[in-house]
Amino acid sequence: MPESIPSPPRRFWLLRLLSSAAALVVSACKLAPLTSPAPAESPRVIGPLSGSRGSARSSSAASPRAYREDGATHLYGLNAERIYKGKMPPLLYAIGVMNVEIDRVGRVTRLDWMRAPRHAPEVVAEIERTIRQASPFPAPVRLGKVVYTDTWLWDKSGKFQLDTLTEGQD
Repeated sequence: MPESIPSPPRRFWLLRLLSSAAALVVSACKLAPLTSPAPAESPRVIGPLSGSRGSARSSSAASPRAYREDGATHLYGLNAERIYKGKMPPLLYAIGVMNVEIDRVGRVTRLDWMRAPRHAPEVVAEIERTIRQASPFPAPVRLGKVVYTDTWLWDKSGKFQLDTLTEGQD
C-alpha cells in the first residue's frame, strides 16, 4: 500500500487563504478610478490653500467618484510630510475603507467606516482625526453635498497613501 503524504497543518491553509484575500483586496485597490473630465470653464481643485484650516476652494466635480480625487488632493496637500513616497511595500500595516460626507460648504458632516482596520485602533483614530482636521474640504458646488469613498493604505511607519492617488505597491 502506498504511503500517504501528510497534509499541511490547518493553520497553513488558513494563513494561505487570508494572504490570498488580502492580495485580492489590495489588487482591487489598484484599479484606476473612472473619472469624467471637468468642464473647461471651471478648473478642478489643485490643492488646498495654505493655512491650518484647509481649503476655501470649490470643486466642480459632477459625481462622488470625481469628487474623490478633489478630496484626496486636499488631504495630500495638508499632509504632505505624512504621505508615503513611491510604491507601497508588499505588506501593509492597515487598510481602511471609509465614506466621508461633505456638506455644501465643504464641512465634514459624517464619517462611516465600510472596512475599518480593527487590528489597529490607533490607525482608525488617526484617519478620523486627519479627515476632521482637514475640514473644510473643497465645496461640492455642483453636487450640493457629497458622500465619497476612499481607501487608506497605511504603512507601519505611520505614512499613508490614498487609493485615489496611490503610486502602487511592490
